[in-house]
Amino acid sequence: MKITEVRTRVVQWAGDTLPLPPHFCTNPMDLVSPMLSPETMGTFTFHGWLIVEIMTDDGLVGIGNAALSPLVTKQMIDLYLAPLLIGQNPWDSEFLWQHMYRKTMAFGRKGVAMVAISAVDIALWDLMGKSAKQPCFRLLGGRTKAKIPVYASRLYSIPLDELAAEAAKYKAEGYKAMKLRFGWGPVDGAEGMVRNVELVRTVRETVGDGVDIMADAYMGWSLDYAKRMMRLIEPFNLRWLEEAIIPDDIHGYGELRRFGSTPIAAGEHEHTIYGFRQMIEAKAVDYIQFDTNRVGGISAARKIVALAEAHSIPVVPHAGQMHNYHVSMASLNCPISEYFPPVDVEVGNELFWYIFKGEPIAQDGFIDLDDDLPGLGLEIDEAALSQFKVTE
Repeated sequence: MKITEVRTRVVQWAGDTLPLPPHFCTNPMDLVSPMLSPETMGTFTFHGWLIVEIMTDDGLVGIGNAALSPLVTKQMIDLYLAPLLIGQNPWDSEFLWQHMYRKTMAFGRKGVAMVAISAVDIALWDLMGKSAKQPCFRLLGGRTKAKIPVYASRLYSIPLDELAAEAAKYKAEGYKAMKLRFGWGPVDGAEGMVRNVELVRTVRETVGDGVDIMADAYMGWSLDYAKRMMRLIEPFNLRWLEEAIIPDDIHGYGELRRFGSTPIAAGEHEHTIYGFRQMIEAKAVDYIQFDTNRVGGISAARKIVALAEAHSIPVVPHAGQMHNYHVSMASLNCPISEYFPPVDVEVGNELFWYIFKGEPIAQDGFIDLDDDLPGLGLEIDEAALSQFKVTE
């Protein structure tokens, strides 16, 4: 089997979006927001996606994807990665991964280059699964659990009564865990800290002590602010505090982990196995949260899971989705997965529901993967792409 073509398409949502409430989630822009104008402030929304298709001479097509900076990532693949793939056997996935990584090392290593490699690698694994007529998780070692427990991931900073109603809905649907977003950061002062505590208290009082609660600051806090917040949230017994500070501050994460009793989670914006080795050596995290379509694809994800397992650090991939679910299914070190409940388009996290067919629907707080669907088990919903602006 030889690769004959690499096709990339950027799809940008052209329909209506739900309005986001003020303070729906902290983010790294908050610390500089007083210096920004309404035109330059913006929000952390992602309304575009990259679809990668790798065609072969025997008619099989592998599907990959990327959710960050899709227009730039498309150029990276078209200009630098696709020429390395034509004529190659997709089963030589490790060689192809190393070639792409080393070819882009001078200007890549993290960010866009790794996202591009991830999208290609996911498509290669989809191809290998289709060629073997097996789901990807079988190629990775098979099932380690009958079903994957998932946590409902949304609970944005909205009026407290609506937040409580959403949390109660997830509990009624059978979720044993759910994640909220903090809405305020350092520029909001002590008053903002009170508002953050109100969010956690509302969810905890709604769902009780028998449901795990996680909380995400999405890189929006300083280390000093995070320490102050840690004291205030400890009574609510969070399963973890996620991405409290910027991802580059590995030593800051280590200090924060030693400071309080709330477990620390991070890794969504780390891109290499070397970065995770540094995090582990610094004893910076209790949970690792890479995203397979950012960290180098399935080829890299399985190595990071093994590295984490050797240090007894659980891996809970960011964002759910099939490329992460197959990794989680095949590893005992992945105890739970993130799950974005289907909603109308708002932040952009939910766009994959509109682009692909085959994503599993949660039932009673679990998702399952089909043993009979080869590869990732996904198809592109070509009819649904009429709702997007498509760039070939």
